[in-house]
Parts: sequence; C-alpha cells; structure tokens
Amino acid sequence: MKFYTATEEEILSGKITDIYFDRTIKTLEHLGINKVEVRMEFHSYGLPKGYSWAVFAGLEEALKLLEGKPVTVYAMPEGTLFKEIEPVMIIEGNYLDFGVYETALLGILRHESSIATKAARIKKLAQDKTVLFFGLRALHPAIAPMADRAAYIGGSDGISGAFDKDIFDIEPSGTMPHALMLSVGDNEKAWKAFDEAMDEKVPRIALVDTFEDERTEALKAAKLLGKRLAGVRLDTPSSRRGNFRKIVQEVRWTLNINGFSHVKIFVSGGIDEDDVVELRDYVDGFGVGTSISMPPSIDLSADIVEKKIDGKWVPYTKRGKWPGAKQVYRCSGFNDVITLLEDKPIEGCKPLLVKYMENGKIIRDLPSLKEIRNYVLEQLKEVQTL
Repeated sequence: MKFYTATEEEILSGKITDIYFDRTIKTLEHLGINKVEVRMEFHSYGLPKGYSWAVFAGLEEALKLLEGKPVTVYAMPEGTLFKEIEPVMIIEGNYLDFGVYETALLGILRHESSIATKAARIKKLAQDKTVLFFGLRALHPAIAPMADRAAYIGGSDGISGAFDKDIFDIEPSGTMPHALMLSVGDNEKAWKAFDEAMDEKVPRIALVDTFEDERTEALKAAKLLGKRLAGVRLDTPSSRRGNFRKIVQEVRWTLNINGFSHVKIFVSGGIDEDDVVELRDYVDGFGVGTSISMPPSIDLSADIVEKKIDGKWVPYTKRGKWPGAKQVYRCSGFNDVITLLEDKPIEGCKPLLVKYMENGKIIRDLPSLKEIRNYVLEQLKEVQTL
C-alpha cells in the first residue's frame, strides 16, 4: 500500500471490519444458524461531559454501505439534534446479512457526528459571527472530504478544501498562509501580489501577524488595499505574547480611527469554545481547525434490541440497554419522548425516525448538503443549552 487507506470496494465488501464479526458469522454458520432476524439500534448512552445533545451525521454514507443488502433501515434525518439513549438509526433484517458491517457503520456515524456536533457547538457560541473550518491539516488526507462535509453540516459557514467546489458545489474558503508571506519576504508586496493574482470573487483578507505587530500590519494592509480589503486575519497561537482579546481590540480601534471601519477582523490559531465566547464581541469571524477536526467523541454504539421469535418482534437486548426498538417523538420546546417503534403516535409531536430503506432499496430522496446544514441551524435556534 502506498497509503494506509481502504478502498470503497473493500469497505462495501465487508473486509474493513473487526475480526470478531467475521468469527461470529463463521460460528453461527458452524451451528447451522443461518437466519437470526433482529433489529439493531444505533444510539449513545453517554454523550461527552457537558453535552446535552449531538448532531446526527453520516446517514448518507451509511445508506450507501447498506444499499442492495436485504435490510430495512429506519433513521432520524441527517442533521437531527439528538439526546442520550435516543436511537438515531435502526437496521432490521437477518443479522448474518449485515452484522459484519457494524465496524464500518459505527466508524462512519461516530466520526461524522462527532465533527458535526463540535462544529454546531462552535457555531451556536459564535452567534451571528462567521465560522470557517480550517481543520484538514489535523486529519489524514484520505478523509478530508468527509471532514469538510461534516463540519459544514454542523453549521460552519465555510470549508477550506480545494476540492469543495467539485464535490459539494461550495466555494472553498481561505486566502493566504504564512508560507506566502515568508516566501515573498515582504508583507506589502505579498498582499499586493495576492490582490493582483486572485479572481475578484476571492475576498481580500490579509494575514497581518507575520513580520510586525498585528496593529502595524493591519494598518499597512488597509492603507495599501483600501476599500478592496475585506478583512484581516490574526493567527495568534497560544505561544504568542499578549492577551488575544486586547490585541484584537487594539487592531479594531486603530483601523476605525484611520477610516477603515469596513475592514473585518478574523481570528484563528487554536480556537476552541472558550476563545469563541471571549472574542465573539470583538471579531467578525473565526477560523477553527483542530478543535473541530479532533473533537470529543460522540460514542454511538450498536446493539440488538429486538429479535423475531415465532413471527413476532420481542424486546431482547443485553444488560445495561433499554430493550425494544424505539421511536422518538419531538414535542414543542425541543422536548423528546421515547416510545417503542410500533406504539401509538403521540398527538402533536413529530416522529423522528422514518423508513429510509426497504429490502436494500433507498426509498426516500436524500437532502442536499446545504439543506442539511440549514436544518441544523434551525434546530440550533431552538436549543437553549449546549
């Protein structure tokens, strides 16, 4: 292998799995058990500390993995905010037909939900300020498209992958790194060349902390580009001297008194939730990387919760989990009620799990990436806490 990555064919064939699932199938076959009809639920019995909800992401890929296999799938729509114990997806079928895919399914749903959830938390805290995801450098390049997609679903206003236009029809965000400034060797020459080289649709956001004080470079960039300068970016990591908020306030003041109040201020460099809260009143946007790329894990697990016995579905699961396949009803005020899947509907409340696949065929149109993101943003308006 040139890169330690799995191909689509290897994932779809079930080769990318934990060995004990292979051994389970072989053991069942050895016993002559070739049919075990079950309902397997995907849920989280423990969100990260301080989290009251998470964002469900990865459904599209999960359905693609199961497509063509003799299973039925119920799931929350991708982008749904969910709580502990609530199932986000249920697979119904013969365990021997899908059990080997548990590893891949959990990997898809856990990783994408973790990134989307962290992005949503950052966006919620940023309020009306812009959030740009710059976290690809924290991940293996093979999963860069997945990460950009999940971060965008979570509410990021922009994503940085150069491939985003081709894959997602989204213009990538990002202007200049320190490497440009250092390669040119002169900040004003670099800003001017960038302005001349870039298409008009690319915002002129100058990086202003390479050679001199942030205030000095910001004012230089503003005087050089004038009305063409959309903003400045301060990439002040924890290793730099001074208080970041005070530096931002100083730059804002200096730009304002010199007639450049139109110039926006963006900050990046190790930004996390506490930084967003501290700086959101003084900046126009955040470039967030590692905290979204490497977030606390949304620990989804997969458990058999029902088994068909004598033609009837019977609640059946291991200790520590709620038996029975479940439905979640969302009532007003983001209040949820969990029932059994086939219980009578709760009047005035919306069932969250719907059938997406029947006997291996996807039976619903899947929303666009932008539609999923808008769905998340609407829910973020409703939730009062993180």
